[in-house]
Amino acid sequence: MIDRINDIAWQAHQGSVAAIIQLLNEKLANSGVRTRAIFANGVLQLLCEAAKVEQLEQSSLVQQIQQTLESTAPRHIRRVNINSRIVREQQLLWLKEISTDPENQLLWSQEITLTQPSIIKQLISDLTQVQAELGKPNFTKTPVSRSLVLVNKEKHKNKRKNKKVLAAVSLCSLLLLGWFVYAKLGNKIKNTMQPEVSKSLTTQSTKENQIPVTLITPNNSVFESPDDPFGTAVRIANQASASGKVATSSTQWLEIAAKWQRASDLMSTVPKNHNRYQEARIRTQLYKKYSEAAQKEAYKSKS
Repeated sequence: MIDRINDIAWQAHQGSVAAIIQLLNEKLANSGVRTRAIFANGVLQLLCEAAKVEQLEQSSLVQQIQQTLESTAPRHIRRVNINSRIVREQQLLWLKEISTDPENQLLWSQEITLTQPSIIKQLISDLTQVQAELGKPNFTKTPVSRSLVLVNKEKHKNKRKNKKVLAAVSLCSLLLLGWFVYAKLGNKIKNTMQPEVSKSLTTQSTKENQIPVTLITPNNSVFESPDDPFGTAVRIANQASASGKVATSSTQWLEIAAKWQRASDLMSTVPKNHNRYQEARIRTQLYKKYSEAAQKEAYKSKS
């Protein structure tokens, strides 16, 4: 029997969250990103942390994570919500914190849907594992007589023949089952998957044409308080995020650029004794970039 205890990739394929975390940390080690994960309500909640905002660039990080998970194909995991923030001290209840206060906890958040391998590929993969486990019997060396060795050799030959027959029968059965399921349900599965794929592509295209955003709160009203420039800046940034989803004209994009710039200016006024001063410095630069991107969109809309 093959030892699966130390096979991280196999454990991740079986759906082990701990193995998935270890696999992602190995893949993202060079970029300085560390991950934590919890499987809750049918969704793998993934938290990515790094020391600098540049290390958490949304498009490249999401692509790396999606490629890694789809190549691993973890069982029973299809939806993954990727959250990112600047690294902070170890927090055991991080999921509760980002759920109750997402606008102040996260830089960005994005949910992805993993592409599932076909039924035939799953059957072939399962059969390969069965054959690998059957093909490596474990023998121990013990002092025996010559006659006993001959008897054991005969038993071993018969046993190997039986295993080969069993493997061949299993292969035929699985292939027939796969062909039958595909023939009966193939069209239904395709018809079901096509709207989902189309919706996923439309969502992805819309996100690529928008400015990167933080999470949006239900209350989009602007209330500037001189006592809390950080909170005011976040509210203005959320307004700019919401407007960026529906903006079409050059005038609208210029208004959005002005909001991002206002949010950046407010963030730059956060005092050093503020408990989130370091994060305010990062958001100052981030909002400024979003303002420049909105100005570019205004120029494109005008032309």
